[in-house]
Amino acid sequence: MPQIVSTIKTTSQMSVPDTSAHNRYEALLSEAGIRITAVRLLVLKTISERMHGGAFSLQDVMQEMVTADNSSVFRTLTLFAERRILRTVNDGSGMQKYCLAAHADHVHDHDTGHVHFTCTVCQRTVCLTDIPIPHVSLPDGYEATDTEFIVKGICPRCRR
Repeated sequence: MPQIVSTIKTTSQMSVPDTSAHNRYEALLSEAGIRITAVRLLVLKTISERMHGGAFSLQDVMQEMVTADNSSVFRTLTLFAERRILRTVNDGSGMQKYCLAAHADHVHDHDTGHVHFTCTVCQRTVCLTDIPIPHVSLPDGYEATDTEFIVKGICPRCRR
């Protein structure tokens, strides 16, 4: 497949394209059964390289992709969540947030999950990937289909 060149610019200047990362992004989309387009590749590149370590919203992505079409990015994030490249995070802010479930170089094990921390001062939500969600024993007849674990408090940056 020829390399796709996009006219969408991010707020940071891009240097020479990293073809190995580009190939990994293409492979991740293909493995998820997603047709490769310039916008999808750019969204995946942006969230993989600029949104690591925390949950992010559509608005966060749009701040990085200033000339991108809002609805195209929204549809791409929705598709990525449906195909489990992203996981939705309900941090209580009322805004849909996402975190990466799959990276171009590895996949988070979001089926077992990890804890998220939401700062009540700056509203930033971070993935605490080293802290697994504790097991909860359910009564007979109940079946868990999804688990989220959000801890709220004050992050180190806001405590200063």
